[in-house]
Amino acid sequence: MAEKYEIKETEVWDGNYAISQALRQAQVDVVAAYPITPSTPIVENYGNYVANGYIDGEFVMVESEHAAMSGCVGAAAAGGRVATATSSQGFALMVEVLYQASGMRLPIVLTVANRALASPLNVRGDHSDMYLGRDSGWIQLDAFNAEEAYDMTLCAFRIGEHLNVRLPVMVHQDGFLTSHTAQNIHPLSDEEAYRFVGDYKCVDEMLDFTRPVTYGAQTEEDWHFEHKAKQHKALMDSRAIIDEVFAEYGKLTGRTYNRVENYLMEDAEVAIVALGSSVETCRLAAEELRAEGIKAGVVAPRCFRPFPFDAIREALKDVKAIACLDRSSPGGAMGALFNEVSAALYSTQARPMVTNFIYGLGGRDFAVKEAKRIFMEQKAHVDAGHITTSIQQFSGLRGPKLGFFETKRS
Repeated sequence: MAEKYEIKETEVWDGNYAISQALRQAQVDVVAAYPITPSTPIVENYGNYVANGYIDGEFVMVESEHAAMSGCVGAAAAGGRVATATSSQGFALMVEVLYQASGMRLPIVLTVANRALASPLNVRGDHSDMYLGRDSGWIQLDAFNAEEAYDMTLCAFRIGEHLNVRLPVMVHQDGFLTSHTAQNIHPLSDEEAYRFVGDYKCVDEMLDFTRPVTYGAQTEEDWHFEHKAKQHKALMDSRAIIDEVFAEYGKLTGRTYNRVENYLMEDAEVAIVALGSSVETCRLAAEELRAEGIKAGVVAPRCFRPFPFDAIREALKDVKAIACLDRSSPGGAMGALFNEVSAALYSTQARPMVTNFIYGLGGRDFAVKEAKRIFMEQKAHVDAGHITTSIQQFSGLRGPKLGFFETKRS
């Protein structure tokens, strides 16, 4: 039986500590990890909880992040509640095994302190690793601040372990901007948190020798297609379960979450679509512009996978100009969020003007002033009746202004 851990109604935690407390409260059986900045304190704290008797679990130090996710796959297949954490290059090394975990339908929780991918080497936060994992078959939830990192982690266990889902879940937070920034947190008590998460329900555990099962079997053209289609269906069907879990968590805590978070969007003419901690910056900018008579609003996908095409379409159906903010190098294309939002709108009657801003790479600051400038640029498009700038721009870049994918007035 785990020792009693004292927890207050209001705590001052950063995002990493908040997530580690959620892992303790969920009574995770196994954390296999190879620590990497800026996610290190998550697994380090879990190891301390195990060592001090606050949790009846196992902390397994391995030789690499590839081995960490491999250990998680083995522990989950054996029938345990499993989690780990990583960032950036560690995430990249895990990628091969991420596909194994989702294909085997193992509800592992991976908490990611998002950080830029090398080269050049950078330990600060952007969304390169989040985007790298978007097609790996995992559910992806995004936290905008430390309290949300705690909440999303508890919800991740409920969502992934649901018998109609059984898929792994990532919880993303911005490296350093959220992972290392302390704020007031209002955690659940240990009893409330565990009651919400619930006991782990084993499905096809390998250690049940009365009912032998196989994981990772080889399937070629005869059955591979069917397996992947079934996996995709489970991922898309998880949208309803995510909504249910968020609603239940809202009743428990008073903190309501949605797959898409809309702010001041009821009559918005111009909007920013963003992820991570920048969402709160954009909200402040929208508030200030509203006071100046500009109808600005913010749309933030809480669930990056499965991408909420339906809710995005509904949120943006009446907006005239939209700026999609991508905190990741586009690699010779439009930003990933821009592409997702544009695809969601393409099959509708709405034809808003949509532009792409690449910003904040490697932890570059993104201020309210810059968010307001982006909003005002969208307003200029609306007033002119056409896009007046490049479709893609680098926001906050030193040196000559770079614009890509020029558009001509038609």
